[in-house]
Amino acid sequence: MDAAVKSGLLSDVRGVAAKPRNANRRSSVFSSQKGSCVSMSFGTPHSDWRLKEMKASYIKSTVHSVGASTYAETAIGSYPHAAEEKIGVLLLNLGGPETLVDVQPFLFNLFADPDIIRLPRLFQFLQKPLAQLISVLRAPKSREGYAAIGGGSPLLRITNEQAHALKCALEAKEISANVYVAMRYWYPFTDEALQQIKRDKITRLVVLPLYPQFSISTTGSSIRVLQNAFREDAYLSRLPVSIIQSWYQRPGYIKSMVDLIKKELESFSKPEEAIIFFSAHGVPVSYVEEAGDPYKDQMEECIALIMQELKSRGAYNDHILAYQSRVGPVQWLKPYTDEVLVELGQKGVKSLVAVPVSFVSEHIETLEEIDMEYRELALESGIENWARVPALNCTSSFITDLADAVMEALPSAAAMSTASSKTEDVNQDPIDYFIKMFFGSILAFALLFLPKLTTAFKNHII
Repeated sequence: MDAAVKSGLLSDVRGVAAKPRNANRRSSVFSSQKGSCVSMSFGTPHSDWRLKEMKASYIKSTVHSVGASTYAETAIGSYPHAAEEKIGVLLLNLGGPETLVDVQPFLFNLFADPDIIRLPRLFQFLQKPLAQLISVLRAPKSREGYAAIGGGSPLLRITNEQAHALKCALEAKEISANVYVAMRYWYPFTDEALQQIKRDKITRLVVLPLYPQFSISTTGSSIRVLQNAFREDAYLSRLPVSIIQSWYQRPGYIKSMVDLIKKELESFSKPEEAIIFFSAHGVPVSYVEEAGDPYKDQMEECIALIMQELKSRGAYNDHILAYQSRVGPVQWLKPYTDEVLVELGQKGVKSLVAVPVSFVSEHIETLEEIDMEYRELALESGIENWARVPALNCTSSFITDLADAVMEALPSAAAMSTASSKTEDVNQDPIDYFIKMFFGSILAFALLFLPKLTTAFKNHII
């Protein structure tokens, strides 16, 4: 067991987000000086560890809590008071390990999120011990994946580039704004960005998740952390905020996606024969059926809009939507990407263009999972001509549309409620908490070090 794993296993019992040995990471904020479009770095990040229980009414409470909107609800037009405000834009993203040493603590942060692993209330005290166990067991395979794409995730670099491009696009529309980056499971954490927003004395904020479709496990999780932080801070609770919940149906986004798909189709000798294969990140079925996650419906609507735009441009290719990246024994949204690729090969499909539809930045799920694992599987299954549509990254039409979305969201910004709701983590007896964590850790260690139990856990849980 390497030093990083050992240090993770002995991390603070209060559940502070796991850190690498070099915790002095640089945050990302892009200055508001008009015309400069230069990046600036500030400070040392803070841990984002206080996680709260997701409730059945989560989505409804999020949507109505503060200036929240989807594209369909937003009025189009510029914000007339932009010159009088100090505007901030907060980009939300997943985050990713920058080095191989970061992989295990990153996975711990991921699986410690109750929106990722939903435990029954009776067993919620096992959240962090279970996250520790899963992260240790999954880390070796995950390190192999990150090693294959250069030794770390490019997500922060690309997100910073998107933030810089967005700032410049806003300046071109005569909106001066600071653009901040907040990652959910790695540096720069949400709290770091919020502290910088306070230091910069931002007077109006637009929150823009870099996930086109809303899901509890992505946008929902990040917004929950934001809401908790705003309730506990006097300055932030009064700050007018507009949250863009989802933007998958924006014409600018749809057209940008179609531009990239059309370009890849033209690389085939017979473009009309290629199957357009949309691969989206999956979520457990229970999220949709029990918690009311709109992700599946939004994804299907998004694909319909993309295909409608393709047909308007003369492309009538067949298409299919599948879901990737499932883990554990529970049922996830179907069909599964790997199974569909095999079936298509068996049916005699020879040309396929893969479209990573739920990802707007290149990262391990596009660069390793799709480009390596799924491509190899497709070729082995009989598909001869493979192409993959790149992620949008900093595509100019995409960035311009994000700038439009920010401008449209500005008028609807409203302060969050100043009412503070204490959570179980704050109120519970420290001794009781320690006892739960102690026995939960014993269970995790037992599973980890007993070979038969570990094998069973690997086979049936992860």
